[in-house]
Amino acid sequence: MNVVCLDLEGVLVPEIWIAFAKASGIPELERTTRDEPDYDKLMNFRLDILREHGLGLAEIQDVIATIDPMEGAREFLDALREKTQVIIISDTFEQFAQPLMSKLGWPTIFCNSLEVGEDGAIVGYKMRCDQTKLTTVRALQSCGMETIAAGDSYNDLGMIRASKAGWLFKGAPSTKAENPDVPTLEEYDELLAAIESAL
Repeated sequence: MNVVCLDLEGVLVPEIWIAFAKASGIPELERTTRDEPDYDKLMNFRLDILREHGLGLAEIQDVIATIDPMEGAREFLDALREKTQVIIISDTFEQFAQPLMSKLGWPTIFCNSLEVGEDGAIVGYKMRCDQTKLTTVRALQSCGMETIAAGDSYNDLGMIRASKAGWLFKGAPSTKAENPDVPTLEEYDELLAAIESAL
């Protein structure tokens, strides 16, 4: 049995932190896993900036409410789910993902969770497991599933390389240049066709 594992941000929806950086006028928050492969380092950097500016979950959720999926993403997901099982595996947080899932037709998502204080400040975060994407793909494989994967950043490379087929989709130029062994695609119709041929 096949299961397609997709990243969320940069693949199906715009990068949440970049949208929040623009809305809040804090350019430092534009750093993503495309820029910083060490996720713990990146998240601690983000939380320090939020504390410094007195910003919490509510302010980020207000911005998320204005974000729509990328053009064609919902149609791509709908077409893909007619052909095979799909799981979104993301390093985002359930408190961020919920409103976006409704706009994508409620696909299954595995993501992390934020620790939020009574005052709404984000005080920490909890990862589901170590190397969340690679670990999840390997767990699915241990259950007899064959995985196919696509993502756009450094933290997607593990699940892409561990799967029977995988692609960098809308990847950053630096990520593509540093990983010439990973095939790249830019359009949903190309990705759908590639996945269909791998099923």
